[in-house]
Amino acid sequence: MNYDSPYLHPDKEALSREELEALQLQRLQKTVKHCMNSPFYKKRFEEMGLKPEDIKTLDDVRKLPFTTKQDLRDTYPFGIASVPLSECVRLHSSSGTTGNPTVILHTQKDLDEWANAVARCLWMVGLRPDDVFQNSSGYGMFTGGLGFQYGAERLGMLTVPAAAGNTLRQIKFITDFGTTALHAVPSYVTRLYEVMHEKGIDPRKDTKLRVLAIGAEPHSEEQRQRIEQMLGVKAYNSFGMSEMCGPGVAFECKEQNGLHFWEDYYIVEIVNPDTLEPVPDGEIGELVLTTLNREAMPLIRYRTRDLTRVLGRTCPCGRNHVRLDRMRGRSDDMIVLRGVNIFPIQIEKILMQYPELGSNYLITLTTDDDNDNMTVEVEIAEFADDYGMLQNLTKQVTRALKDEILLTPHVKLVPKGSLPVSEGKAVRVVDKRKVYQ
Repeated sequence: MNYDSPYLHPDKEALSREELEALQLQRLQKTVKHCMNSPFYKKRFEEMGLKPEDIKTLDDVRKLPFTTKQDLRDTYPFGIASVPLSECVRLHSSSGTTGNPTVILHTQKDLDEWANAVARCLWMVGLRPDDVFQNSSGYGMFTGGLGFQYGAERLGMLTVPAAAGNTLRQIKFITDFGTTALHAVPSYVTRLYEVMHEKGIDPRKDTKLRVLAIGAEPHSEEQRQRIEQMLGVKAYNSFGMSEMCGPGVAFECKEQNGLHFWEDYYIVEIVNPDTLEPVPDGEIGELVLTTLNREAMPLIRYRTRDLTRVLGRTCPCGRNHVRLDRMRGRSDDMIVLRGVNIFPIQIEKILMQYPELGSNYLITLTTDDDNDNMTVEVEIAEFADDYGMLQNLTKQVTRALKDEILLTPHVKLVPKGSLPVSEGKAVRVVDKRKVYQ
């Protein structure tokens, strides 16, 4: 791990586990004391009979209260802040379509640290100042736009703030500006490739693309491999969430053997979502994060609702920051159908195994004759009118899905381009089931 940039904190990346945990404890104790400036946490601690002095070891993090998205909504807009508004320079928020949005405040130091974290991620996968970084993420309240923008600038790359949508313009920028690195959601990368193909553009020959940062929506390993094969690039999984800062929370290294969570920035826990007790390494549970270097709005034991597992705490790349599996979905995105728990990513994993199928699919849940049913519509990769082939393929996919999810869905192969395409996060599930009182 050789660095030429003073912004990437290489000393923190190469710490041993013992050194890393010592730094975490120091920062945790400082964070807990700082949280006493927050009306929300001060009251919560008093109710629990806790004092900052009670945190003597890293294991003592379990004494601390959990924080939830509902807490952020209940204290909307600034009730969890630990500094006066006069010290804050920016806020980001969720859409708030189902109630109050979740608001996160940032001081200038918070923004600087955020840019450092994103730059660290991008440097880790081989990006350098002579690269051209194109960001196809939405700007504004959505953190993916500004988060990657400032991180790429911090690293020193020429940045192309293309923003979301306008696929033809995205492709023109890629070809004209010599874009070597692109940030996009996985479903949109597929759309880019389809339009390139329609326009006779070969991404391997006609572009300089070599690195993709993909995230913001759950995707399977099969989907990642398909993207890499289509574009001739390496696609690295990115994890972030606005409550933590945005992108830059975790990223894959070149080994692509799990997401490195930056433990000098966060304490990582995996708990049983029902009992809230820690689960053994390797067992799937809910990701819980505690911020360690945030000024404006530190969060303690934030329940992300994302489901994952610990893969290890060492890596051939030389970093000892914990490696977690890609997100399996969210506990609140789980489909419960006839008593069976199903995650959309399970279905995607099966669909991506068939080269005859495209990457766009839609799961629709309905109630028919008092029975709940699932329909999986998936586009075929190219036009086909061989009825026998399509019928046989439908049967194969149906059997494979039944083996995976233990229920038999209704599979419909539809023409390429017939399902809706989103320029942001893909909508994969539509629930039309009746709700019985």
